[in-house]
Amino acid sequence: MKIMLLKPLLLTLAMVIVLALAPCSQGLNQSLSQPSSLAPISAKLNYHGGPLLTGPSSINIYLIWYGTFYQKDRAPITDFFASFSGMEPSITVPKWWNTVGLYKDKARNPVSSSVKLAKQLGDIGYSLGKNIKRAQIANYVKNKIDNKMLPLDPNGIYMVLTSKDVIVERFCMGSCGFHGSIMASSKGKIVYAHVGDPFKQCPGLCSWPYAIPAYGPPGQALVAPNGVGTDGMIMNMATILAGAATNPFKTGYFQGDALAPLEAVTACPGIFGDGAYPGYPGNLMVDKLSRASYNAYGANGRKFLLPAMWDPMSLNCKVVA
Repeated sequence: MKIMLLKPLLLTLAMVIVLALAPCSQGLNQSLSQPSSLAPISAKLNYHGGPLLTGPSSINIYLIWYGTFYQKDRAPITDFFASFSGMEPSITVPKWWNTVGLYKDKARNPVSSSVKLAKQLGDIGYSLGKNIKRAQIANYVKNKIDNKMLPLDPNGIYMVLTSKDVIVERFCMGSCGFHGSIMASSKGKIVYAHVGDPFKQCPGLCSWPYAIPAYGPPGQALVAPNGVGTDGMIMNMATILAGAATNPFKTGYFQGDALAPLEAVTACPGIFGDGAYPGYPGNLMVDKLSRASYNAYGANGRKFLLPAMWDPMSLNCKVVA
């Protein structure tokens, strides 16, 4: 069933949303965004000649749960990654990822079509404390590899997820997460990332449209299928995953400053469905019982809201079909 939200589109709200979604994608290298239905050709992402996370190998995801996460928080996230290899025709997460396959390196090799959750670690003892600098996250991941707790995987993404009681530098200050790279050994660099649970700190910034920004006109938030904080994390993980796969070392596909680029998803801020415009996420499906809004089906009956992605062939922002 489709729903069209109220269309109170005010400039203030639009700016809040764009700022929020901008830094989450590290462009995400330090900024995350979400889009607007047909992005102008001026938003074209240029290829800068560097490596991508290409196939035939899978992109292996290594999750580190930093802090306190309950099963109800973890299950939707692990189901999200399980959805990439879901064989049921009803699962649409792989269709969302298909757009990434249109991004190719200079040898014309596409980004890997396979994403797999390879290993998980927990850190319930908050070994870095509850106030963390970004540079600490890079070294934290490297130490896990050096100590053989995680394998050295050049086609992997090491993703640190922080619980809602952990403060990370720049998180919730125009950023919902980031990705970067670090030399892990003489064999080369590895890609790492951070996403935090925004439920307490900035739901209106990093869980929109499931929460309303603190500054801007009043409006009605959508119902989240998996919880406001958890769905915010999943949207931001999707953004970072696409950005890291297509621009892992700041030499792939992006527009603008390499240190704060627009990437595969951040080039499309605020778009989740057809008809989106600033402050309005677009036409979404709504669950008849829970009233939760979503645009994608996942493993184990999950429903997700995934951001639009820049299509390098059609030169516009593509939503989940």
